[in-house]
Amino acid sequence: MDLEKILAATDHTLLSPAAAWEEIKTVCDDGIRFHTASVCIPASYVKEARAYVGDRLPICTVIGFPNGYSTTAAKCFEAEDAVNNGADEIDMVINIGWAKDCRWDDLLREIRAVKQACRGKILKVIIEACLLTEAEKITLCSIVSQSGADFIKTSTGFAGGGATREDVALLAAHTAPHVKIKAAGGISGLEDAEAFLQLGASRLGASRIVKAVKALEQNQNQK
Repeated sequence: MDLEKILAATDHTLLSPAAAWEEIKTVCDDGIRFHTASVCIPASYVKEARAYVGDRLPICTVIGFPNGYSTTAAKCFEAEDAVNNGADEIDMVINIGWAKDCRWDDLLREIRAVKQACRGKILKVIIEACLLTEAEKITLCSIVSQSGADFIKTSTGFAGGGATREDVALLAAHTAPHVKIKAAGGISGLEDAEAFLQLGASRLGASRIVKAVKALEQNQNQK
């Protein structure tokens, strides 16, 4: 198992509603120490986190989170505000109700608008796969592929289900090659992470991966 590869693909995540600054700092410290892809934190802490980490670590945040039903204007404002505060990457939640209503053109316009508001920063589109049918997931693969977004992401982790191996394989089969895949929500440990990467994910949204690596270090030190 290549721990460096797994960590380099991990958006080390803390999105609890009760997350406080000392916890955010710890997540940032861990991200720097373990060379994670980024830390994914609430938008209200992006400015402080950017000042704290400088250029040592990319900062990711979420918008329209976790339900996705904010207006397009609100999502664009959130994205632009986050970028102004120092975010390098934006993870947005789609309007899931629009997917259920087959409002595909509206979804495409919204993702394109948010991508423009990101001003060149990375945009990941969360489709909340646990709430969708297989046909809806496949259609959204096409929508995201057309949108200019950089990633399609499985889940928020707040809707009762997270990433599954089946969903990651489905996204890999139906998303255009230029769109990367982020598996997020419920990734239980290193074996899970390795499996998602083998299935085609190039990012992992998780809070447990760094904890698992720390546990391995502790076990090795005790021997």
